[in-house]
Amino acid sequence: MTMADAIARKLQDALSPREIEVRDVSHQHAGHAGWREGGETHFEVVMKADIFAGKSRVECHRMVNSILAEELASSVHALQLTLSS
Repeated sequence: MTMADAIARKLQDALSPREIEVRDVSHQHAGHAGWREGGETHFEVVMKADIFAGKSRVECHRMVNSILAEELASSVHALQLTLSS
């Protein structure tokens, strides 16, 4: 299973989004901080979930970051989040 698949599964299980797309965009950061050969370091997440309704952008980002804390502490260098209800 790729890291993108693992991220998508973890977010799906925790937040039950209506829509979710996770893309590995590591190739766009080749040679930059945190990049490693083989990718799987930089990700873009686009997600729509009812749980985000009425929450600030910061609250939504904190929710996702806490769910992915283990990945962020180890192999994932960066997450670009586009979240909406």
